[in-house]
Amino acid sequence: MPLANTILHYGAVTKLFHWLTALLILAAIPLGVIANRLPYDTGEQLAAKAQLFSLHKTVGIAAFAVALLRILWAMSQPRPAPLHAERRLETLLAATVHWALYGAMVVVPLSGWLHHAATAGFAPILWPLGQGLPFLTASEPLAALFAAVHWVFTKVLIAAVLLHVAGALKHALIDKDATLARMLPGTPDVNGSAVAKAHMWPAAFATGLFAAGLALSVALAPATQPVVPASAITSGAGNWQVEQGSLAITLRQFGTEVTGQFAQWVPEIVFSETGTDGRHGTVTVDIVIASLTLGSVTEQALSADYFDAAQFPAARFNADILTADSGYVADGTLTLKGAQVPVILPFTLIVDGDTARMRGKTTLDRRDFAIGAGQADEGTLGFAVVVEITLTATRSPR
Repeated sequence: MPLANTILHYGAVTKLFHWLTALLILAAIPLGVIANRLPYDTGEQLAAKAQLFSLHKTVGIAAFAVALLRILWAMSQPRPAPLHAERRLETLLAATVHWALYGAMVVVPLSGWLHHAATAGFAPILWPLGQGLPFLTASEPLAALFAAVHWVFTKVLIAAVLLHVAGALKHALIDKDATLARMLPGTPDVNGSAVAKAHMWPAAFATGLFAAGLALSVALAPATQPVVPASAITSGAGNWQVEQGSLAITLRQFGTEVTGQFAQWVPEIVFSETGTDGRHGTVTVDIVIASLTLGSVTEQALSADYFDAAQFPAARFNADILTADSGYVADGTLTLKGAQVPVILPFTLIVDGDTARMRGKTTLDRRDFAIGAGQADEGTLGFAVVVEITLTATRSPR
């Protein structure tokens, strides 16, 4: 069997690409469908769902690579002429399906990859090349758009595959010609050698279909809630008022770092540069748990197995501000999900007149607060949670 195509037959390379692409697509689609339908009420269910999604994404990336190679190879090869070129409508429809199929084979895995890179957390791609993409940062609006594109063009891909299979079966069972046999091992006898005239209509129609699909994707992309700006943080009573800041957490899920933020929190700071016996004041921070965004796992993070925002809507950190070897520490207690745990938060502080800039960082153990109690495997969900806080505050008028 020759490697390259002829005007009558497909070569071995084209056949290999065809069946490898089919295998990957027919594996990725059911993996995605099953993973979407799996429950995630318990830690074990969430782990199983994530593992299936990881496999789906990995197979999808493989399908994307093979599809690109297949298209590049096809561009360098003659395309065997249809066996019934005189059936003009049938030939045009077949060509349109091929254009739609080739386009969907690229758009579906690419949009899934972009969605994965634009969000944080949950089901990493099973490879050592990283989870992000150059020039693409985590963004909820972008993630929502790419998810919609992926959803719409998955339907286009499935429809194109079904039409392609139906056409092949029609040729094999009704026409009883060699159309399907030309893509199977061997070199079947083919009658005729006419080269079909190329038409722009199939490509134009497929392009219009994809344009409509993109427009539909934009319309279907859910509107994302705007993140509460740092300047909207409410300060409580105290002699320092917070003007802007961030309260972030970072954890590891399936070996990948996931970072999120609490958008709503109320700090109350009483601080004096001149301390008494190493004590410089107090700080109280009330945190709205439901304001947490944590990439693609926000909904799960707020559920009963984790932060349980419905039953425990707020957390509070009370601490004394003490002198440390390098800067200061907030030494106090964090009340979260019904548990009270001692916490020490080291931080640096730069005071310039009536403006202060603070940056602090500490590490908590989620097990102390029964967060993700069902996730006993640290490889699935890390025990350590890094908390980082930055803020800029101004001194209240005396």
